[in-house]
Amino acid sequence: MVVVSAVRPMRAVVPTREGGRMTNTILAADAAGSPILAVIVGCEIGFWVLVLGGLAVRYLLRMPGLSRAILLLVPLLDLTLLVAVALDLNRGTPVGNIHGLAGIYLGVTVAFGHSMIAWADVRFAHRFAGGPKPVKPPKHGPAAMRHELHLFAQWLLAAAIAAAAIFLLSNTVADDTQADDLAATYDALGIVTVIWLLTGPVWVLFSAKDDDPADRHPTRIPR
Repeated sequence: MVVVSAVRPMRAVVPTREGGRMTNTILAADAAGSPILAVIVGCEIGFWVLVLGGLAVRYLLRMPGLSRAILLLVPLLDLTLLVAVALDLNRGTPVGNIHGLAGIYLGVTVAFGHSMIAWADVRFAHRFAGGPKPVKPPKHGPAAMRHELHLFAQWLLAAAIAAAAIFLLSNTVADDTQADDLAATYDALGIVTVIWLLTGPVWVLFSAKDDDPADRHPTRIPR
């Protein structure tokens, strides 16, 4: 699932370049009191409960089979959010920013969910099972470009999933007015995509720094 970041508690929202993290930019103007906001928060909490619970079972109780079963429950949270939005629209609720945010949140959690679980897994293994120390993502050079392209590809997948969810809702439970309002989410996805491209791959491409200065001046071996 992600706001935020692949590493922070609230993942739903607008992505930034740094480590694939998501910046929590919930537009609270029309979110206050919305049942969809409550569902998003519940899904976020549920995600981390399942992930941390699954990893605790794996590394503390040494029960990998049960751990996998717990982690396989994560997609049910995404389905719960999609159904909640559909029911909210079906009862005639006017479309607000929170509905578009729910679609983006859904896309982000599906596309980045596996990476987020892997991020937590490495740290849990290091802390409780003697696993290797987590490696920080590169900031410069070819390695950084590969990292940024991978994150950007994940965002494109998230955007595609979000767009598909909005399209599905617009053509099933939403009326004409709701469908027109939901279409604004496509613009938000486009804006985030451009920002991510410019602050991610393009930024690294034009960076003059090298990821490892030692590569430019290799140590000479005495003869």
